Amino acid sequence: MPNRNDAPRKFFSEDEQLRLREAIAAAEKRTSGEIRLHLERDVPTKAPANGDAYLRAREVFAGLKMHETADRNGVLVYLATRTRKFAVLGDEKLHERVGDAFWNDIRDLMAAHFREDRFVEGLAEGIALVGERLREHFPHREDDVNELSDEISY
Repeated sequence: MPNRNDAPRKFFSEDEQLRLREAIAAAEKRTSGEIRLHLERDVPTKAPANGDAYLRAREVFAGLKMHETADRNGVLVYLATRTRKFAVLGDEKLHERVGDAFWNDIRDLMAAHFREDRFVEGLAEGIALVGERLREHFPHREDDVNELSDEISY
């Protein structure tokens, strides 16, 4: 079991990282949507994030160029490992279709797992549900390409 206070790259064991990459790949298999997982130790306390996980997720989303997907249907799962702050952020075309209630449900599901120190389970389950919703609105197409890496970013 990794030390949960370590740097983000060590927050999950190699097996756990593999499981999360596989969860992303499985979720994307039946959709043209894109999902990324980003980990960092703390949410930056300086502007523009000011310690707010959602604002930081927006910065990371832009930095990973997730807004450049063809269908504007990317989803970022952001986790600050030491402070246990997180956010789930979807691009505009997906958000238009699912609304705030969907994101709140994903957040609540993941938070319930996180409170019990079950981070892999919470992330994997949240990613799977995001993938299902993406499939409903953005089904996989014959010409679909994986626009964003399934690797965990740091």
